[in-house]
Amino acid sequence: MPCPVAFAGCGTITFMSTETAPITTGATPRPAALDPAAVETDTEPHAPAAGPPVSGPAASTVTAPPAGAARGPRLAALQHRDYRLYWSGSLVSQLGSQMSSVAVSWQVYQLTHDPLMLGLTGLFTVVPMVLFSLYGGVVADALDRRRMLIVTQLILLCTSLILAATTLTGVISVWTVFGVVAIQGGVAAFNNPARSALIPNLVPREHLTNAISLGVTSWQVASVVGPSLAGIIIGGAAHLLGSSGVGVVYVIDVVSYTAVIGALALIRAATQPLDRRPISLGSALEGLRFVFRNPIMSGTMLLDFFATFFGASMLLMPIFATDILHVGPQGLGFLLAAPSAGAVVSAVIVSSLGHVRRQGKVVLWSVAAYGLAWVVFGLVPNFWVALLALAGTGAADTVSMVMRQTIRQLTTPDELRGRMTSVNMIFFMGGPQLGELEGGIVARVLSAPWAAITGGLGVMVVTGLVAWKNRAVRTYEA
Repeated sequence: MPCPVAFAGCGTITFMSTETAPITTGATPRPAALDPAAVETDTEPHAPAAGPPVSGPAASTVTAPPAGAARGPRLAALQHRDYRLYWSGSLVSQLGSQMSSVAVSWQVYQLTHDPLMLGLTGLFTVVPMVLFSLYGGVVADALDRRRMLIVTQLILLCTSLILAATTLTGVISVWTVFGVVAIQGGVAAFNNPARSALIPNLVPREHLTNAISLGVTSWQVASVVGPSLAGIIIGGAAHLLGSSGVGVVYVIDVVSYTAVIGALALIRAATQPLDRRPISLGSALEGLRFVFRNPIMSGTMLLDFFATFFGASMLLMPIFATDILHVGPQGLGFLLAAPSAGAVVSAVIVSSLGHVRRQGKVVLWSVAAYGLAWVVFGLVPNFWVALLALAGTGAADTVSMVMRQTIRQLTTPDELRGRMTSVNMIFFMGGPQLGELEGGIVARVLSAPWAAITGGLGVMVVTGLVAWKNRAVRTYEA
């Protein structure tokens, strides 16, 4: 199953998917987490004027990619056997994970009919992930990443198998779901940094950007197709199997894991540098120091955290589908797929523009647009307007994600890849998943529409504060 998260990215539920978008994505990835390409890749040295230059041994090894590398064939990364295997297996697994994310949210609401319990789903995911994330980044920089991923994927397969078995036998409870997503959150803390650091080992440096864009494409396609299929299967299977229709989706997710595990087993490339780093607290703190001493890195991560904290309303979609828009599980699938549909359109447009200037301002405006789209979604109780507004959240978030990832690619040395990803994962996953708890509380106290409205307004306020206080972000241009 995917998680936004190592691609960006939000496990069984999208926000904590382990085969998903780059970790920089801000949408609720669901997640997380979610957090775009499967990697926060680091391809060029660059220290913006507003931030300190990279120093120390890590900086000395960062080299620029060959001139003209970005102009390679559109599918250049797929020319390489190992990446082609990994990309194909990940695409299948992502489809299963996106379907499973719909099943989890639908099942929790059907079991409890309580928006707060939907919010707790995110909390049970994010706590173990945050607790282990820094250690996971250190391990990803020290051990063989391919073998590490095979182990984490096998564990995640077992968690989906538990959900499938308990659902189909009728012994499922909301606490079973919470226990499973907690395990998935802990595993994601090790899985996502390893995935982020693996991709550059599968393709040459000049094809790395293409590998990232292909990863974004597969994740977005899975995010559109997966939820729609899940809604159809849950609704259709329910007529034949009763409530066990959700269990069918979990079974499909279990099978989908075998694709990425098989691909990882067949990869032949050396996936770990020879100069392995020690697994220690000092190594973890090195990644933290790098992020927080650079105002560009810390500013964009803080913006990501607080914007997704206030704008995390995707976990409330079962309430909108059932009680507000009255569209059932089929409509729920389309609602959950709409942000990714908007993201696909946005990604195509952005990729056709070439070099984008004033990336810092683009990040700020796109995050503000993300908040505005949530306000519109909450204000207008119409299914078609809801689809357009959700597509707007995905489109705006993709623009922001691409710009943030570009900035991080230009500021992170290779030796800190796993640890930078683990720090970023705390922001990328912590924001939306804690935000889902906040959204659940607001939905219970006020209503689900007001949770979306107040959350969107909160995103806009946070964006204004960052634009005012952090000149480095506001004026950044590579």
